[in-house]
Amino acid sequence: MAQEQAIFTYKGAEELTLIGKAVHREPFYHRVDTADYPELPKQVKSLLTHSAGLAITFKTNSPTIAAKWCTSPRRSSANMTAIAFEGLDLYIKKDGFWQYAGVGQYGDSCSTSILASHMDDTEKECLLYLPLYDEISEVEIGVTPGSSLSALKNPFKKKIIVYGSSIVQGASASRPGLAYPARLSRETGWNFVNLGLSGSAKMEKSVANMLSTMDADAFVLDCIPNASPQEIKERTAYLIKSIRQSHPEAPIVMIQTIIREHGYFNQQVGRHVKEQNEMVAQQVKALSTEVDNLYLITAEDLLGNDHEGTTDGTHPNDLGFDRMLRKIQPTLMDVLKF
Repeated sequence: MAQEQAIFTYKGAEELTLIGKAVHREPFYHRVDTADYPELPKQVKSLLTHSAGLAITFKTNSPTIAAKWCTSPRRSSANMTAIAFEGLDLYIKKDGFWQYAGVGQYGDSCSTSILASHMDDTEKECLLYLPLYDEISEVEIGVTPGSSLSALKNPFKKKIIVYGSSIVQGASASRPGLAYPARLSRETGWNFVNLGLSGSAKMEKSVANMLSTMDADAFVLDCIPNASPQEIKERTAYLIKSIRQSHPEAPIVMIQTIIREHGYFNQQVGRHVKEQNEMVAQQVKALSTEVDNLYLITAEDLLGNDHEGTTDGTHPNDLGFDRMLRKIQPTLMDVLKF
């Protein structure tokens, strides 16, 4: 750590630009200040402290970019890489497109890592994604002494809330920047905000109330994987009507759950997924008679048809997320006519 501090000049992320927050309030690295929503379920509050979808934008002419960051003592889960769970993921704009440049590999509760090196000294626009599944307390960006380092304004326009399960949060992408809301932002230029809640996207009334208070131009609701068919039946209408009441013109896009791969053999899982998707289709069809600008993306081809798109039968791997993107993005481009 001392050697790294001697080599680089560091600046705290608070002096740069943090993007991806649902509401810009303290704590700085929490997606939502849950103190504003005391009725949220305990697990939802905990998950909203994770930095999924948050990123730091900056510009620098440094030939080397480093970072220091501190996370909680948690360790990565079995179905995720340590980089995705609690590491960093750097993109640099090249020829008008965001291109992967390097990762910050987790070492300890406080880690130091060189993200990219031996670059030229032209000014670069940078986008640094924070961990998907951990709470982060501090981030500093390091550059070669004498190099410039300054804030870059949010490169993404509008604001689209993506509420959903662990799949939205990013399991099981190999890097933070490969979670599908992050990929949608880079592909479209729109600001997709990650409100993935691992195992806890169940459309509770308190969550619906929270979403309805958020300033947003559109909503993507990918919350079917966690909700039972009965919960879908009982809660979908309240969720959609609450959002529509506070956002009269905002498009609302619901997505059926992916077809869980082990459900092709496990008959109980297969029936459960079928019932989930049938129920949400029924709910959206019924609601569309009174709620305008409401859409449904079906499960067909979300993961492809070769059964190679998941890490554990449930959570998409990078291939699975790419296929989800190719299915979801065209519909969103057609619906979100910003």
